[in-house]
Amino acid sequence: MRGGTAAARGSRPVELGLRENRPQFVLLVVVNVCVGGLVGLERTTVPLIGTEIFGLTSDLAVFSFIIAFGLTKALTNLAAGALTARFRRKRLLLAGWIAGVPVPFALAWAPSWGWIVAANVLLGVNQGLTWSMTVTMKIDLVGPARRGLATGLNEAAGYTAVGATALLTGYLATAHGLRPVPELIGVVFVVAGLALTLVVRDTAAHVALEVARHGRPVPGGDRTGLAATFARTSWRHRSLRGASQAGLVNNLNDGLTWGVFPLLFTDHGLGFAAVGLIKGLYPVLWGIGQIPTGHLADRIGRKPLIVAGMLVQAAGFGLALALLDRPLLAGILSAGLLGTGTAMVYPALIASVSDHAHPSWRAGALGTYRFWRDIGYAVGALVAGVLADALGLDATVIAAAVLTAASGLLAARWITDRTDG
Repeated sequence: MRGGTAAARGSRPVELGLRENRPQFVLLVVVNVCVGGLVGLERTTVPLIGTEIFGLTSDLAVFSFIIAFGLTKALTNLAAGALTARFRRKRLLLAGWIAGVPVPFALAWAPSWGWIVAANVLLGVNQGLTWSMTVTMKIDLVGPARRGLATGLNEAAGYTAVGATALLTGYLATAHGLRPVPELIGVVFVVAGLALTLVVRDTAAHVALEVARHGRPVPGGDRTGLAATFARTSWRHRSLRGASQAGLVNNLNDGLTWGVFPLLFTDHGLGFAAVGLIKGLYPVLWGIGQIPTGHLADRIGRKPLIVAGMLVQAAGFGLALALLDRPLLAGILSAGLLGTGTAMVYPALIASVSDHAHPSWRAGALGTYRFWRDIGYAVGALVAGVLADALGLDATVIAAAVLTAASGLLAARWITDRTDG
């Protein structure tokens, strides 16, 4: 597809499509590898740093770093959607990388747990801006026909990097201790992310072209401001409401396992390397699996993958407890189901939100959805901390299974498939 707008592309016309924008798309995929790698630093070691280095005895206190991360990332996602009306995507992407510069150094040498929590505030800003912009820019480039695949490729790159880094930090912690060696590989991700962002081209012209070609004008009652878009995405629009609640519970699961699984499996005798394997396998499957599931979402629709994916995740939690007397097997099989279920859900949810949002307010809708999705990190960590302190880690896992199944049923009731953009 060719258009007549040539801004930001020299004399060449702006085009929509994956093939037409392959170099920029691939560059953004690599940028998101760096984004995922930076947050992957924390998946294996940080909960154990809290208990073994700083001597924290309350699970809620240990999970406070996830709460700080989740709240900040959620609010930054929401702000990012509004900020795209004032600033170009590339500037926001660069700002996110600048916020992430201190993170690996703070994790490596923090003198107190408060420094770890503060580093996660910066990490939340980094992830909220960089991840929001990479996925939004990819959707801008490909146009409406390939949103599922574009989202799947973006999320696959990021979460495969999360998993690979979690696995690597587990082995580094076994060989060199919990700090500082595992955390300092984050310096590579920050430097590479900053350098690549300077080369990325902005996608404002692609958005303008899609708006000009869009077959459906903005409905008269559709205000495009942040408050109106937030309300529409959060509860007024039935399908967007369904996507938002499913996204929240999906990342609640991630936040819960982020804190609970290292403690649960070390309590049952596993070492750092085995925990790193479990924590790495979950996001690796989550990441790689999004390539076929994103493509599948474009073919069969979003809803079947969303509903089935939530139920598969619920089964993963049940399996973790059913086989806990064989902890390594339980961890691997549970991580496999959680990763597979999340891979089914993740690109389909973002594509579903894009389907139901007009291009003029789509960035705001995606920002609102990502706000609710990533507030799930904080909710998951908070729920996990309270339940684990009161009832134990096993009860926390059971609660996650029940909540995830209920969310899948709500998604089945509320979400409809529509691909008219």
